[in-house]
Amino acid sequence: MSFHEKSLWLLFSSVGAVFALYFWLALTTLPRTGEQATLAHAGLFMGLVVLLTVIQIFGNILLALAGKLTGSMNGRVDTDERDQLIELKGARNGSLVLAAGVFCSLSAALVTPGNFVFMHLLLGFWVAAQLVETGTQLYFYRRGF
Repeated sequence: MSFHEKSLWLLFSSVGAVFALYFWLALTTLPRTGEQATLAHAGLFMGLVVLLTVIQIFGNILLALAGKLTGSMNGRVDTDERDQLIELKGARNGSLVLAAGVFCSLSAALVTPGNFVFMHLLLGFWVAAQLVETGTQLYFYRRGF
């Protein structure tokens, strides 16, 4: 498994875990004042984005060190045409999910009071789009495309 694929697995798992935690906390434990998102939601979001950033930084450092120690990673890791095609296919699939999410979020904003539903639908579809993009790339790497 290449460093790039390992890094994608780290991204997929950490985004999934961090935002599953966010939605669980935001929808079940944080107090809601009517239909508006509160400062507690914004604070939770910012804190978890910082956590996600730290996980990504240290996770990729550990992956690089492990690659150096095992000898599976020597020097620069270049991308070729195959890598670019896989990234494009992932971006295409992710952007379709994001476009559908924007449409659903805007539709929900028209029929629901406040910004809570709109904000969380938009965020949920953004996370889903990121997971679809990364998952598509992992699928093609595992498939040997």
